[in-house]
Amino acid sequence: MRKVVSDIVASSSEFRVVGTARNGLDALRQIHALDPDVVTLDIEMPELDGLQTLGYIMSETPRPVVILSAAADGDAALTIRALELGAVEFVRKPSGPISLDLEKVGQTLLAALRAARQVNLRGVPMLARPRLAPPGGGGAATPAPRAATRAVAVAASTGGPRALAEVIPAFPAALDAAVLVVQHMPRGFTRSLAQRLDAMSALPVSEARNGDRVERGRVYVAPGGAHMRVALDGGDPCIALDDSPPVWGVRPSADPLFRSVAQCFGPRAVGLVLTGMGRDGAEGLRAMRAAGALAVVQDRATSVIYGMPQAALAHAGADAVVPLGAVADEVARLVARLAARDL
Repeated sequence: MRKVVSDIVASSSEFRVVGTARNGLDALRQIHALDPDVVTLDIEMPELDGLQTLGYIMSETPRPVVILSAAADGDAALTIRALELGAVEFVRKPSGPISLDLEKVGQTLLAALRAARQVNLRGVPMLARPRLAPPGGGGAATPAPRAATRAVAVAASTGGPRALAEVIPAFPAALDAAVLVVQHMPRGFTRSLAQRLDAMSALPVSEARNGDRVERGRVYVAPGGAHMRVALDGGDPCIALDDSPPVWGVRPSADPLFRSVAQCFGPRAVGLVLTGMGRDGAEGLRAMRAAGALAVVQDRATSVIYGMPQAALAHAGADAVVPLGAVADEVARLVARLAARDL
């Protein structure tokens, strides 16, 4: 595997392999000695595994790390945790832990390395320590299930799992809106992301299913490989999934979701654009604002990659530009403002 990865990287004139390591302990020694700009890291390694190695890297000698994931059920959960700990991107191996056909995703690996090269390390705290949701949401009363009349639409890409691990658990249990999340991530990983967020949050979090009723106080994560929209069914908002062509090269894309939220919720919505590469969400956010919705954009200083927030701000503007730690409070404040306006 080390030779396969090295050959892929060496095939590009953009990068040069300065060292390879047979396990996590060897990796830490070489990182200290060679000071590489970017590290590729397998999750499954002897002596010191990928998560332990990543923890040492981000605490002792922070730098962009790209994870190689086998995408088995357990590995998907570990990949989500790695992204929370500070890995900036991951590449799914095509055929399990030993994927000698890794060249099939060679261009994906090179694209991940290019993304890593743009990372703002100052936007990544040393170590994520996600909170676990207290039983019963800390004693707060959970609203009775009913169709949502307000919505929060969220777009995230590179650095997004870590950002979502800060934002979603910080939403209050009584949030009077549905939260709809598009995180650029392939099939097989979004369910683990939803399960991880659910364990950390007062609000219930699930991977969205076609036909789900959109209810207040719930979080819906778009499944990898499908666009997620909101459609009205008998007057109630429901999840509509489809496999139409990728938008901006990704599926799910935030733009289709944002446009559907503009149509279904109009001025009773908040759009949120978090860290990520590219411009997905910018046009959708403009459609939401044209329909009277409010908008929040993550600031440059705390974005792992500022591409998506920057594009959204330039294309659509925002009611608030805030650091990651203030996003949840700002969104909750705007939702409360919308609710008070409806009284």
